Amino acid sequence: MQKNVLLFLIALNTTLTPLQRRVDGNPLVMDPNSICRRTRTLVGRHADMCQSQPEIIQEVAKGSRLGMRECQHQFHSRRWNCTSQSRNLAKILQQDIRETAFVYAITAAGVLYAVTQACSQGALPQCGCVTLQSSSETYHDSPAEQVLIQASLVQAGRWEWGGCGDDVDFGYEKSRQFMDIRQRKGKNDIRTLIDLHNNEAGRLAIRIQMRTECKCHGLSGSCTLRSCWRKMPLFRQVGDYLMQSFHRAVRVMGGNDGKSLVPIDPDTPPLDANVLIYSAESPDFCQANQRTGTEGTQGRVCNITETGPGGCDSLCCGKGFADYTLEYEENCQCQFHWCCEVQCQTCSIKKDVSLCL
Repeated sequence: MQKNVLLFLIALNTTLTPLQRRVDGNPLVMDPNSICRRTRTLVGRHADMCQSQPEIIQEVAKGSRLGMRECQHQFHSRRWNCTSQSRNLAKILQQDIRETAFVYAITAAGVLYAVTQACSQGALPQCGCVTLQSSSETYHDSPAEQVLIQASLVQAGRWEWGGCGDDVDFGYEKSRQFMDIRQRKGKNDIRTLIDLHNNEAGRLAIRIQMRTECKCHGLSGSCTLRSCWRKMPLFRQVGDYLMQSFHRAVRVMGGNDGKSLVPIDPDTPPLDANVLIYSAESPDFCQANQRTGTEGTQGRVCNITETGPGGCDSLCCGKGFADYTLEYEENCQCQFHWCCEVQCQTCSIKKDVSLCL
């Protein structure tokens, strides 16, 4: 009992720290130093960027961490919870399973997102806002969406492209440079093709959800002229979109030409660029296994009223669970006193929890 309660307390009080790991060919979760330590094996623009553009390296690392935080949010109630243990995560990423597909996609999306956001905020001298419709991103919209946008603007008065649009083209290119590093000239093995496909699916999750924002101009709040620009979705929306794709992920195998991927199920439609793909079935993640990086679910907090993921029946793998009453103290009834002190009382909190056996 004490061991399980201790595990729960750790879960309550642990804050997310940047994950730092190195797996050859998989620069997924990294700090700036670990990225540029790879320059001894890199040439050309990538190596030059580590020397001359450290501010971009910082944003790439920030995007990697953003992706992993979103992964942990999306999987927090599942048997595999996007573990923060770098050694176990590395072993998971060596397998061609659904979970790996999601990690690749959300991390590639995170890098695109962080770099693009830094451009819009003026934090990078190499890029800025996109103010004209000349951005190639505008051509990724569906014809129906373009008609809807233009019709709504015409009804409200004259309009033009302006404001501070997000330069997703620049962010896309940087994500491709850093996340597609496994690609080698003439290398077409199945693992590489799957990784590159999922990287692209993550980037497309942002492109597909780009939205148009407008601002009215005119006397007394009239809308005689509108300035419109393209903005990225919230990153939580990107995570939700990729989680839906995770559930619809397609299992694939190598094509006869050795250079392509085809669905194992012959009734599956041809692969779309935005669908996640994998080649091996996932383990059940119930038992701890050092070889595969599985941590098991013993000691995990479950919800006895939930019937889906996170519910005790599912999360505990049918091994049962135990109920505990956890008692701890925390600050409460805090008040600010001028100037400048916050005084709090200490309250005793009781919480009923269920832990997997």
